[in-house]
Amino acid sequence: MNEKKLYHWAFGLALFTIVYNCTEALFSVYFGFEDQNLTLFGFGIDSLIEVVSGLGIAHMIIRIRRNSESNRDVFERTALHITGFSFYAFALGLLVSGIVSIVNGHKPETAFWGIVISLISIIFMLALIIGKTYIGNRLHSDAILADAECSRACIYMSLILLASSGIYALTQLPYVDSVGALGLSIFAFREGKECFEKAKSNDLCSCGCKKRSCGIDC
Repeated sequence: MNEKKLYHWAFGLALFTIVYNCTEALFSVYFGFEDQNLTLFGFGIDSLIEVVSGLGIAHMIIRIRRNSESNRDVFERTALHITGFSFYAFALGLLVSGIVSIVNGHKPETAFWGIVISLISIIFMLALIIGKTYIGNRLHSDAILADAECSRACIYMSLILLASSGIYALTQLPYVDSVGALGLSIFAFREGKECFEKAKSNDLCSCGCKKRSCGIDC
């Protein structure tokens, strides 16, 4: 596969990520609201925020295809700032909602859709990471490899949703859903912080890594 086709695949994966996150957000928010499942509802809002991030990634691929040595431009930094603010607001909202739910002893009606959506998300995110890593290695692109590694945060959030939904389905404990929402708020705050750190520099990761040999892990 030549370089042109590899960049086409990279851009295609970026577009697929955007479409997938839109679909995931739609179903998660709907079923989260219907089932009064706070963690699932929050997971859907997170997916919606990731759409903005995905637009920045798609733009980045177009940029590095034209000039692999170019730095972040205004569009990417703006997308990072919007995503960062959104994650901070989201984390605060989840924190407050989680505490209120604990005080009220809130229990979701069912955790079924939380389990289904989290499992689907884990499968798709793993496939995207594998695909982006393969293309990044073939193109020797640290930017695409960094994007693949940063997708792990989506898997971590999916695991929180799966754990909270699975435990609730087995035990019916009243605080499990609220604790899951608080867990998501921690990752949301971390992602917001990373967005602002990336926007201030040209590093590929918030950890400051630019070289693949450093073991990028966002």
